[in-house]
Amino acid sequence: MPGWKFLTNHALVLCLIAQQPRITAREISLTIGITEKATRNIIKDLEDDGYVTKKKEGRRIKYSIDPDLPLRSETQQNKAIGDLLETLGWKRRPGRVKKPIAV
Repeated sequence: MPGWKFLTNHALVLCLIAQQPRITAREISLTIGITEKATRNIIKDLEDDGYVTKKKEGRRIKYSIDPDLPLRSETQQNKAIGDLLETLGWKRRPGRVKKPIAV
């Protein structure tokens, strides 16, 4: 369905990484329908701002996310990215306590 979307490509990439920590940039790009270069740039943005960290595992990369960081929108900074991800189907790891966001 062409046209506008409710979620940005950054949100879609973060959602896929949260759901599949060993997903490749190529798999993400094919799923979302953007170039692999655009996907890598988005992952770098997310990594630079602390939402995503990468760990090398053999020849692959395993991603992890920080679900306690706030959304970037000025009107939504009192909500954690993990809340959005949970709404989109991500399951918080058992035993992980949700940290409150300082306002």
